[in-house]
Amino acid sequence: MQRRAVTALLAAAALLLTAGCSSDDGGSPGKGDSASPSGTTAPPSPERTAGETPPAKGSVKVVRTVATGLSTPWGLAPLADGDLLVSSRDEATITRVDGKTGKKTELGEVPGVSPAGEGGLLGIALSPEYASDRMVYAYFTSASDNRVVRMLYDERKPAGEQLGAPDTVFRGIPKGVIHNGGRIAFGPDRMLYVGTGESGDTGLSQDKDSLGGKILRLTPEGEPAPGNPFPDSPVYSYGHRNVQGLAWDREQRLFASEFGQNTWDELNAIAPGDNYGWPEAEGRSDESGFHDPVDQWSTDEASPSGIAHAEGSIWMAGLRGQRLWRIPLKGTEASADPQAFLEGEYGRLRTVAPAGGDKLWLVTSNTDGRGDPKDDDDRILELRVS
Repeated sequence: MQRRAVTALLAAAALLLTAGCSSDDGGSPGKGDSASPSGTTAPPSPERTAGETPPAKGSVKVVRTVATGLSTPWGLAPLADGDLLVSSRDEATITRVDGKTGKKTELGEVPGVSPAGEGGLLGIALSPEYASDRMVYAYFTSASDNRVVRMLYDERKPAGEQLGAPDTVFRGIPKGVIHNGGRIAFGPDRMLYVGTGESGDTGLSQDKDSLGGKILRLTPEGEPAPGNPFPDSPVYSYGHRNVQGLAWDREQRLFASEFGQNTWDELNAIAPGDNYGWPEAEGRSDESGFHDPVDQWSTDEASPSGIAHAEGSIWMAGLRGQRLWRIPLKGTEASADPQAFLEGEYGRLRTVAPAGGDKLWLVTSNTDGRGDPKDDDDRILELRVS
């Protein structure tokens, strides 16, 4: 079993390696056609500085409901002006939500999406050069695979016609009725990180030649990123079951949430090249060679989805658990016991994203076929946290 003490060193080594780095259906697997990070790191807050250990206990206040009436929302991409882009898993649309009024404007429908089970239009992210190239990246399930595309967003066109044709950046990720992964985010290194699932085939997770059950690290054009741990491979870490959340702390360390099977869900600190155990290990393990999670939860308490970093803690949305977890950090370890908020108040929680400083955006997921939707579901909430 690898020691957590080496995790920070491994992560730092990867960052040093990458510090200097700035398709059509017929394409080869993993390759696609060509074209400040959008990811999940909040701007620095005056209340807390990098490296400072947060208090053992925190707080959550729902400031307001930003928007209601969303259908199967999944991915969220905050814009610089405070508005939000949100994807609909089953309708395959991307909608802009006015961050002040909650007004919804549909950008358009993403062609080629084949929604079924847990698949459909999933994570979205903005290009690192969004201010100039206006590119929106999306992870979706097609008729044959899971893939990543990018589309030009042209606000000057009429509503419903503002998305350009998808340019396939990366293809060939295994698809299934379950365990499609789907979270994407650009990291502090301006590389694209992609969380995938093993699509119900557990053997894929330990196969480093497979794209299933992995975290992938790509250039914005879809090539294996410079400095990846395995030569000419997009694989950054492996041994995952179904990666659902990606977030970086202020010292650029990557964390990921993961669905377990029957026993333990996980929050992991990701080190390049490490093996996170599935299917040989679920949760903490005494076996050598597997990277233990930062923390673990029973599946009825979590079934984690999106995560974000704010105020020195990871905030993790729970689907089956119907709660928001706070995991205070000291480096890559939990500094205190996890704390649950909003338990049962808003139903299933899908996505959480930083809104700057001590604020978070939180997206519910009650219209996904597994929840008990209320009249105004699904919704986006603004939270203040500590």
